[in-house]
Amino acid sequence: MEHPVMGTPTPGPPNGNKPKGAVKLPTLTSGVYTPGAGYGSLPKRKSHRYVLGMLTAGNIQLECHETIQEAGALHEPDETHRHNELWFVKEGECELTINGVTRKMHAGDMGLVCAGDHHYIRNAGETQCTYFVVTLGGPEQYS
Repeated sequence: MEHPVMGTPTPGPPNGNKPKGAVKLPTLTSGVYTPGAGYGSLPKRKSHRYVLGMLTAGNIQLECHETIQEAGALHEPDETHRHNELWFVKEGECELTINGVTRKMHAGDMGLVCAGDHHYIRNAGETQCTYFVVTLGGPEQYS
């Protein structure tokens, strides 16, 4: 049975980066969200954002995207954030490195990266690795 789409991907810059500077994000509403257009600048890697906005309860910023990394893709930059991230592996084998400690993740696994932790993820297998990232935290300004 086909489910009606009740929301659309949150608009953002064509390259998929989060809005820069003092940007008022939309307040999110309950619904079903479909993935937006692909973005990403690293070879063998593409992401699709589902949603980026504010939840009314607790003034929490929520962002969700899916990333597909082909075998041999470069890992994303080692970075930190002011928000927390939940990582859900859909398919393949990934390695999530947090504060210098690397752990393997397989389809069905979830990783948690707390605000301020250095982290990156890479495809650790011979096939495509697909994962979802859900970010939660207070309102942020991106530079």
